[in-house]
Amino acid sequence: MKHHKGGRTLGRKKGQRTALLRSLARSLVLHEKVTTTTARAKELRPFVEELVTYSKKSTIASRHCVQSRLGSLEAVRKLHDTLAPRYAKRMGGYTRIVKLGRVGKRAIESASIEFLQK
Repeated sequence: MKHHKGGRTLGRKKGQRTALLRSLARSLVLHEKVTTTTARAKELRPFVEELVTYSKKSTIASRHCVQSRLGSLEAVRKLHDTLAPRYAKRMGGYTRIVKLGRVGKRAIESASIEFLQK
């Protein structure tokens, strides 16, 4: 049964949705700011915040776990060496979503998700 397993499907099947979130998370970690739709940003936030929490442990197991979810060694290094120490004393809430309004011909609600600066 699917009780309490809610979430946005983003118009994709599970494998495609996972690939989209990995790609967005990789870009967010490397560039520290990504502009996307509001729905994607809201789905990306818990995914990335969980990765930051794992990387704060700074163990080999946490590196393997983050690598399996991101798939990029460069992103894992930045997450462990730069971002995790930045949020060492913070208990959560590492990102923020800023709504940009409707953008483009199709007028899709756009948002920017970024890491908080210390």
